[in-house]
Amino acid sequence: MYINIKAKLPQILKNILKALQEVGAKPILVGGCIRDNLLKIPCKDYDIELFNIEKLEDIQEVLFSFGSVKLVGKSFGVLTLNVDGYDFDFALARQEKKVGLGHKGFEVLTNKDMSFKQASLRRDFTINSIGYDYFEDKLLDPNNGIQDLKNGILRHVNDKTFIEDPLRVYRAVQFCARFELKMSESTFNLCKSMVDNNELTQLPKERVFEEFKKLFLKSNRPSIGFELMKSLEILKHFEELQALVGCVQDKQYHPEGDVWVHTLMTIDELAKILKKEQIEDESRKLYLFYAILCHDLGKPYCTKLIDGKITSHKHETLGEKPTTSFLSKLTNEKKLIEKVIPLVKTHLAPFQLYLANSSLKAVKRLSLKVNIEDLCLVCLADCLGRDIKDKEKCPKAINWLLNKAKELNIENSALKPLVLGRDLIDLGYKPSKQFKEILDYALDLQIDENLDKETILKQIKIKYH
Repeated sequence: MYINIKAKLPQILKNILKALQEVGAKPILVGGCIRDNLLKIPCKDYDIELFNIEKLEDIQEVLFSFGSVKLVGKSFGVLTLNVDGYDFDFALARQEKKVGLGHKGFEVLTNKDMSFKQASLRRDFTINSIGYDYFEDKLLDPNNGIQDLKNGILRHVNDKTFIEDPLRVYRAVQFCARFELKMSESTFNLCKSMVDNNELTQLPKERVFEEFKKLFLKSNRPSIGFELMKSLEILKHFEELQALVGCVQDKQYHPEGDVWVHTLMTIDELAKILKKEQIEDESRKLYLFYAILCHDLGKPYCTKLIDGKITSHKHETLGEKPTTSFLSKLTNEKKLIEKVIPLVKTHLAPFQLYLANSSLKAVKRLSLKVNIEDLCLVCLADCLGRDIKDKEKCPKAINWLLNKAKELNIENSALKPLVLGRDLIDLGYKPSKQFKEILDYALDLQIDENLDKETILKQIKIKYH
């Protein structure tokens, strides 16, 4: 697994390391940048742990010569430097002692003579505790992280320090998904005990949201992480997801099993689709992932056996409430929730319109409810995320709708009303509660009758004289 890390480092970092050495510091590259280099994953973020110095002020002047330096962190200092598209974090070698609640309740102990092995004990997993000494061109691996990486194992470094931050349970989940690792039995048991003791309830939703974000955006198979959440019984904190487990489906349409199994298949399909379509916008990818994760949350509320058939009538509209409830546990971002809800409520529409060979009127009305291109991505993942044999129907239906929307130039935006409030004022109408009724009437004429603006205004004058 050894890779020539020295050759892979950006030149600007090599220059910084040499400058730090000249003022007496011993810089060691640590954590994710070394792990990613060993896995041959491109890296833009580098953490540098500093030995042989007592204060960050001792290196500030050196770093200033390379660019703008910021000090972050109240409980312990980290100097950050962004240059040439790279992010560098510099921190003193330290140990951390738990003294209070929350992720800020730590006493930081620094010692310029601390060994790398001592400093590594605060790391969460062995694969994140590997260091690299640039000047000796030597990997430092006191916890056998390289072997674990080779064997595809996620193992915690230290029992005592690991349990001090419950977020590490979520980190374990997303690391297993991102790197397709198997959690060691001891780490699984430790994580499970933290879940059983309800320690995850201490975590601010913003921190959990960030781990979900990494799980979605950095995994080829996010399902690995969600299956782990189920095994660790984390789903007890998200009853909306828990309810999917064991919720039966009609075998004709869902031979793969219950709604939980189907949902996990769909999030993996979406990961493939987004990669294939080369969609880079992270915020867009994230709300699409949440939409597909939540698309069937309404099924547990309406699944019934009628005349020997399992049905989930109106599950898409019933999904609004549990989707809002679930997302509110992770974020206060209303805009994110507002993007997800319409995708959940309309996720059946592409197939419904396709099978009915609907007119352009229906496509226009759909554009008023949801971004059609986003909806097509979610619907495609939903269709492909099952064990049906006729999967060729999936892209066929989606492309039919997308092409119709493109004809009207509404695949990425709602149909623009021809008549607006200012047009009514120009006609002599005074703003009132009736404005909405008149504008709705105008839009109906635009969509249903395909009338131009001038004709619509004439119709308004006749009807509302």
